[in-house]
Amino acid sequence: MTEHQPRNAFDIPKLFYFEAKNIHTGSRGKLRYRVCPEGGELLVAVWRQDLCYELVMDQLEGENSFPLTEEGFDAMLAWLEEEYSRTQ
Repeated sequence: MTEHQPRNAFDIPKLFYFEAKNIHTGSRGKLRYRVCPEGGELLVAVWRQDLCYELVMDQLEGENSFPLTEEGFDAMLAWLEEEYSRTQ
């Protein structure tokens, strides 16, 4: 059995996962995030409470959108890294 290799610092699935209209939620440290494909974009929300997205929808600390492209995916990761660094 091979050892799990992270896809990136946030362990977010590759672009194809979102092209198939899947939603991904996760965390890194105290940062929580949700990535949702919608209308050709990746909609990203972040919060720092230890609660699920549905319970903090009205209290999100940041939201952003990125094109559903490789460039947009990379920009999303860079934005999440900035948000993560604000947590430290």
